[in-house]
Amino acid sequence: MMELTRKGEYAVRGIIHLARQPYGTVVLLGEIAEAAEIPQTFLAKIFQNFAKLGFINSYRGTGGGFSLARPAAEITLRQVVEAVEGPIAPNRCVAPAGECVRSATCTVHTVWRQVQLQAQETLDGVTIEELAREESP
Repeated sequence: MMELTRKGEYAVRGIIHLARQPYGTVVLLGEIAEAAEIPQTFLAKIFQNFAKLGFINSYRGTGGGFSLARPAAEITLRQVVEAVEGPIAPNRCVAPAGECVRSATCTVHTVWRQVQLQAQETLDGVTIEELAREESP
């Protein structure tokens, strides 16, 4: 079963909250953590990684915090998920390093590959901007 880890869920919630702010607005980590209901220390680690990947900007000191480094319309859900979870792979045989000696003859290998491609396509088709525009229940 493919399931998003807590880290992946927190990453998505955190960046969506940031995307709901006017572009370029610097938001305190504590504010994001509180609004998205994420432990602040956990979110800090996720956002450090996002800063290295160029999704967000990190500002230190007085007035510090985080802002999106590029428009939310240019960040896909797949990019966010794969940044924290790694490549999407429903089975080890379709993972980047998952060479399987039976993949050429395995009848189910093509099914796993199709599941992988459909999941990637679905997540590529959703931007953080779209998710940020949706109303919370």
